[in-house]
Amino acid sequence: MTKMSVTEAASELGDLVRLVAHNRESIALTEDGHVVALLVSPQVIEDLEDALAVSDHQRRTTDGTLGAGIPMAEVRGRLGLEKK
Repeated sequence: MTKMSVTEAASELGDLVRLVAHNRESIALTEDGHVVALLVSPQVIEDLEDALAVSDHQRRTTDGTLGAGIPMAEVRGRLGLEKK
């Protein structure tokens, strides 16, 4: 992960945003040597959320607390994806 000061990043923000968006590289922004913020690709966050959802599903399955699912026909109907 690249680290740079907030002041330095401010002058290069456009380039940094493109770097993060296209290379999935995260950039730590610092003030007084401490990380105060991160520039992170939305795809990285989406991947983390997906991994968290899978982990939660596995935990609830193991614990026996998953509960009943929703039938596929009902899901398709709610999404407006009725079979034709």
